[in-house]
Amino acid sequence: MKTLVIGAGNMGLTYAEGMAKSPMLGRRNLMVFDKSADVIARLREMDHFDVYEKLEDCLPQADMVFIAVKPYHCEELFEEMKPMVNKDQIFVSLMAGVTIAKIQAGLNARKVVRSMPNLPAQVGKGVTSYTESQEVSKVELLMVRNLLDTTGESIHVENENFIDASTGISGSGPAYVFYFMNSMLEAALKMGFSKNDSRVLVSQTFEGAVELFNRNDLSPDTWMDRVASKGGTTRAALDSMDDNNVKELIKEAAYAAFDRAVELGEDK
Repeated sequence: MKTLVIGAGNMGLTYAEGMAKSPMLGRRNLMVFDKSADVIARLREMDHFDVYEKLEDCLPQADMVFIAVKPYHCEELFEEMKPMVNKDQIFVSLMAGVTIAKIQAGLNARKVVRSMPNLPAQVGKGVTSYTESQEVSKVELLMVRNLLDTTGESIHVENENFIDASTGISGSGPAYVFYFMNSMLEAALKMGFSKNDSRVLVSQTFEGAVELFNRNDLSPDTWMDRVASKGGTTRAALDSMDDNNVKELIKEAAYAAFDRAVELGEDK
């Protein structure tokens, strides 16, 4: 199956690198297209895939096309692609806020899968939610899932509302974690730890907590109870967060991202 990735920015290149290792695709079957001369020059130093700077040289021969450009570039890109699209091609969008209907209309295409990836895909720990137009068969959807899984795990969702919702949880979520980490780093530095020791303390704490969570079926509330004893230091910290309404503020932040994803879809 000949596969094309359009757009070799952070996310596009991440998926290209992951798919290049998939047994579903031979290196000769993975094509990458980008308009930037600098990006093309860097790509040609690699041997993972075939690099193209003209759509007409790669799009017509692709069976599956991953679109990984910024959403505001989509209309111009669709106009260029449309004359070269055929009805059997499968288009997988990695663009936030661009609906399936928008892609179908812009490309005059039938088979479209809309997905929401996240940044940890760069280290093989990503999670990608996805949903499809009714014209995509079960076999084709399985092929898409296998390729999405090359960068971590994927979750099939019922409709596009869940794609927008997952934007607020997993798509934007890594930034929430970094925000919390940054606050803890600043606290550690203020307490007198060195920059290196602060980094180790915070990063290992996050990594260890996530590993504990993943290895058991215990809820976060249960884990908090195990760490926090009555009148102890951890309970003092958790009480401070509750007093400052931190939990509700985090929920509001997730909904703010969700609402913005919906707005982006309506703007297009």
